[in-house]
Amino acid sequence: MFEKGLAKRKATLGADYVENVMENADEFSRPFQEAMTAWCWGFGWGDEVIDEKTRSMMNLAMIGALGKMHEWELHCRGALKNGVSVDEIRAIVHVIGIYCGVPQAVECFRSARKVLEEEGKL
Repeated sequence: MFEKGLAKRKATLGADYVENVMENADEFSRPFQEAMTAWCWGFGWGDEVIDEKTRSMMNLAMIGALGKMHEWELHCRGALKNGVSVDEIRAIVHVIGIYCGVPQAVECFRSARKVLEEEGKL
């Protein structure tokens, strides 16, 4: 499960990012990183029932709803890698605004703009 998760995590978030996180894990954080890689990425993302693009879209909606903007930016980059378009990201943020409130949508738009500009999509 860990190896499957590591491959899925690298494919979505980028090998450099994941390798850096894993290399910088210490005795305190390594068990969490390993468990999260196996559980979230191996078990969750490793289930082929939902394709990566759809899973990325779901993650943006859920992480946006939680207001975890550092993670949202990370998954926004991953969503682009998984084929989510700029228009689809905008639509996801609209839904976040409807169900989670305008202030949260404003935060998501700020984060999305940063990512999209850095990735050359805007």
